[in-house]
Amino acid sequence: MSQTPAPTTDTADSADTADTGRYVVVTNHEEQYSLWPAHRELPPGWQARTEPADRESCLAHIQDHWVDMRPLSLREREQRP
Repeated sequence: MSQTPAPTTDTADSADTADTGRYVVVTNHEEQYSLWPAHRELPPGWQARTEPADRESCLAHIQDHWVDMRPLSLREREQRP
């Protein structure tokens, strides 16, 4: 019985498949964040929060700003007496 070799993380392979796309960080009315390809029209209900940037920069922005994963409506409901 032969085994399939595990995928490698060779830097040459990584460079060939690196994501070079440009993205924007978007949010919806519930203050939920997402990445969106910069060249595409935004879907209804979503607003761009950053200028186009590389994927890693956008993910860093999301990590810094999306500190509460709960939707806005739930956060507001939980604050009511």
